Amino acid sequence: MSLESPLGKFLGHGSAKQGTEHWWAQKLTAVALVPLTLWFAIALPGLDIADPASARAWIGQPANAIPLILLVIAGLYHSMLGLQVVIEDYVHGALKVVSLLGLQLLHWALAVAAIYSVIIISVGTA
Repeated sequence: MSLESPLGKFLGHGSAKQGTEHWWAQKLTAVALVPLTLWFAIALPGLDIADPASARAWIGQPANAIPLILLVIAGLYHSMLGLQVVIEDYVHGALKVVSLLGLQLLHWALAVAAIYSVIIISVGTA
């Protein structure tokens, strides 16, 4: 018994072939987020939040700036993948297309803003 649709069998393509790739990306970002989140959770209590200069100095160190950028990238990509599935499952019609486009734009804008901020702070403290 095959899970392919009759048209898929006829064309030889089966499914859209993106479900597995999406699933793997979600799992890989989840795995990447474990050590990055642990690193951030351990590093954060040692930071004097009341003093912006100490936060700038902390972000200005490459050993902190690089994992922070990786945390932003992995977290936002993981979020985008998860929310994409929710929209695909529960939103229909033209609103679905608009929602997916808005989701992508929002996550890209947040990623660019966060990475830009870390770089500016890092360069400014060097």
